[in-house]
Amino acid sequence: MNSLVFESLFPVVLLIAAGFFAGRAQWIRADAIKDLSNLIFLLLTPALLFRTMSRVRIEQLDFKPVLAYFLAVIVLFGGTLLVQGFNRRAAVLALANTFSNTVMIGIALISLMYGPEGLVTLFTLVSVHSLVLLTSATVVLELAVAHEQKLGSSDEVTSAPRHPVATVMMAVKNALLHPVPLPIIAGLLFAQTGFTIPAVVDKPLELMAAAFGPLALVLVGVTLANTRVGEHWRQALALAGVKNLLHPLLVFGLCRLLGVGGVPMTVMVVASALPIGANVFLFSQRYKVAEELITASVVVSTALALVTLTVVLLLVGRFA
Repeated sequence: MNSLVFESLFPVVLLIAAGFFAGRAQWIRADAIKDLSNLIFLLLTPALLFRTMSRVRIEQLDFKPVLAYFLAVIVLFGGTLLVQGFNRRAAVLALANTFSNTVMIGIALISLMYGPEGLVTLFTLVSVHSLVLLTSATVVLELAVAHEQKLGSSDEVTSAPRHPVATVMMAVKNALLHPVPLPIIAGLLFAQTGFTIPAVVDKPLELMAAAFGPLALVLVGVTLANTRVGEHWRQALALAGVKNLLHPLLVFGLCRLLGVGGVPMTVMVVASALPIGANVFLFSQRYKVAEELITASVVVSTALALVTLTVVLLLVGRFA
């Protein structure tokens, strides 16, 4: 195995394994997972995102790699709807096939492997990842619900149907007022002023940012220890295969087609090879569809990523 891949992934594996052991030993109980997730997601994540982006000038950002990423998303999302039909289940499966765990796992992994340069590329993606995908998924799901209600095939999953424009506006608002895009935008705006964060403020932000990666990966392990795959493992394995392997393959091909190479290409391919993000499960709960399958898929995709990420990193390393 390439030494860089081994040195980068082995700490990730150890931290996830430590969390898994702590979960199995009941040192961290299942009812504490939500509190730990809130600590990481609502406090440590914004500190890391804001601090990193507060040093980045707009002219440093390159959106061509992000374009390659989202072209692949369009192909997979649209292809899933085409194969599965236009309904809630198909929309949730399409989101599972395209929504990466770019925050909890992606930031920690890219930080270890590529440092600030890789993080700036990743954060360029992260700044629009949730906004584009969660907004699109919300609109598609709301339209699918309306379609099912019209056909008389939908359970009661929402209150009174919303006007399509109201649905879009609500989705955009919820995606913007979110602990991921908001600190990225705030950090970028601050960077353009030319000011620097005062040391007395920057030091606590630095300490919180440093705590993010280890705690996020340990939490992944704890979550794995407290989740059962059950009878859905075959379908979950198929979804994980699309997300962990087909998605990065498409991104790699589109990066080559658009002339994207080096670290930006590698970061986009690694981001697309990340396992299914937990937000997909929240959508399945909200719309009461495929909940057990999505839970199993998140677990299988995360566990499988320990192998598939290694394979993807080795292959992309030959062409970067």
